[in-house]
Amino acid sequence: MVNLFDLSLEELSGFVCSLGEKPFRARQIYGWMYGKGVTDFSAMTDVPAAARGRLQAAAALEVLRPAGAVASADGGTTKLLFETGDGECIEAVFMRYKDRNSTCISTQAGCRMGCRFCASGALGLARNLSPGEMALQVVLAERACGARTKNIVLMGIGEPLDNYDSVRKFIENITDDHGRDLSRRAITLSTCGVVPMIDRLAAELPQVNLAVSLHAPDDVLRGQIMPVTKRWGVREVVAAAARHVEATHRRATFEYALIEGFNDAPAQANALAALLRGLNCLVNLIPLNTAGTGGMPCTVGADGNPPDTNGARYAGTGTAAAQRFREALGARGVKATVRRSLGADIEAACGQLRLRRRKAGASRPAEGACDGAERDAASFGHDGSEVLNG
Repeated sequence: MVNLFDLSLEELSGFVCSLGEKPFRARQIYGWMYGKGVTDFSAMTDVPAAARGRLQAAAALEVLRPAGAVASADGGTTKLLFETGDGECIEAVFMRYKDRNSTCISTQAGCRMGCRFCASGALGLARNLSPGEMALQVVLAERACGARTKNIVLMGIGEPLDNYDSVRKFIENITDDHGRDLSRRAITLSTCGVVPMIDRLAAELPQVNLAVSLHAPDDVLRGQIMPVTKRWGVREVVAAAARHVEATHRRATFEYALIEGFNDAPAQANALAALLRGLNCLVNLIPLNTAGTGGMPCTVGADGNPPDTNGARYAGTGTAAAQRFREALGARGVKATVRRSLGADIEAACGQLRLRRRKAGASRPAEGACDGAERDAASFGHDGSEVLNG
């Protein structure tokens, strides 16, 4: 059965024509799906009943099952859990701000990048998500929260550039002016630094904002927490970001998770400033979110809970120290902000839900295994913090 959210408007037109409908019917359906967030054919009131019946028999709309939600005490952040048709669980976060709402979505079920401070990859990569599964996270998050999304961030579980073709199609679909008509400038894609795909992103989706997870100013430090550094070093990643800036005229953001005693010293601030000086960029400093984990270990093993290679646990840098790091960068001409944390009371950091399930002895969920997972105070694919778009 065809998932209509996986189709472009052109593909949808071909599909409805194969059912004996006129091409304009596709634009109507597309508007219902993306413009109004409808996942029930019977609600498409300007589509004839006979056509709706043919669509119902041949296609699907809602291929994700809502499996739980929990809101932060201040109501600013809602974590949502969805179960896919094959039993995988994926996560999204809906964040409310004074002037806009943002939805952070996952692009993969799991991740193969293995960043040591992030629980998303502790179970490895199960599979890529389809464009429709990404779109439905937005649609269903808005429905659950009763509000519209102005910004979308691809910063949840998974490496977006490791699933580039599906990510590109999702972005093209959700920004199509016959559907949601969302500006591509309102979308931010976060990557650990897949250099060739950063160049492709600049060429094919130049209006999309780029955020690079850097987290260290040199290969020695970064290599300890981000295995991808062995393939693309820090300078290669920064050079790719610089090419993106030059090609798109869009400011790049560098995400930098401050880990106490590891990458938050004045020497690292100086090295980072030297690395980025002269580049049109913003450094987004993030005190590592370890809520509810007892201190997230920087190395995650099969049981999800070993110490790091030096036998110590890593903790997030405090706010005062984070501000000092920001000031040190600013004094050297590099603009930086300390990300405002949201959702700490509901543990909205990357991938801890999957990590907890593994520790409980289930490497992959059985059917219905997502039910009630939110009661485990498990975490979602984004730390709930504010994302700044250029």
